Amino acid sequence: MPTPGTAFLGALLWALAMGASTLVNLLLDNWVTPQKIRTVSVLFAAGGGLAFPVGLFAARLVSLGRSPEVAFAAAFVGIAAATIGLTALLYALQYRSYYAEWHAPVFTLTWGFQFAFTMAVASYQFVVLGIRLYLPLGFIALFAASLWFARHQR
Repeated sequence: MPTPGTAFLGALLWALAMGASTLVNLLLDNWVTPQKIRTVSVLFAAGGGLAFPVGLFAARLVSLGRSPEVAFAAAFVGIAAATIGLTALLYALQYRSYYAEWHAPVFTLTWGFQFAFTMAVASYQFVVLGIRLYLPLGFIALFAASLWFARHQR
């Protein structure tokens, strides 16, 4: 398990990096309105903050007692997968909350189908449109975090 201090500081730094990557990309694209840019940047920062401890734990679990190369790869894949997965989940939940007004009553069969397909569509939309917001700054941060992990593995 990562220490609480490492997990907290890493989550904070990772959230800032993911939020900054998103902010820079959206500003360079002259995207919609400042309020929507802030909302999307905060969503990506929150996803990054939640994902870092999960990715770090997964990387430590996989690379325990292995070479630095394995530790680097484990951190790269673990942090990337956790960041994309948890940010996509937050995006899908926000997306679903928007469309909930038009959905059937809660816990009915129709609602279950609507919930499942809304979450699936939102996840697909995130993969198609959202992952590009991690490039190139998020990728550089991922490389740096993986390098840090490989050098400081226990």
